[in-house]
Amino acid sequence: MSTETPRWFKSSYSNNGGACVEVAANLAATRGIVPVRDSKSVAGPVLDFTTGSFASFVAGVKAGQFGSF
Repeated sequence: MSTETPRWFKSSYSNNGGACVEVAANLAATRGIVPVRDSKSVAGPVLDFTTGSFASFVAGVKAGQFGSF
């Protein structure tokens, strides 16, 4: 088991309005997961997505499948 810790990243598109999530993509290769958390609650819960699920989500966002906000 890897002991690597998450390196949290917030998108450069974030305008610091408080409605952001952070991801720790550095764990994708070693653990096969992409942790996601609320940037306003860094001590709060973390959701772990498989790399495949997260890649599908990102592809859907890029394709406009979730509308625009």
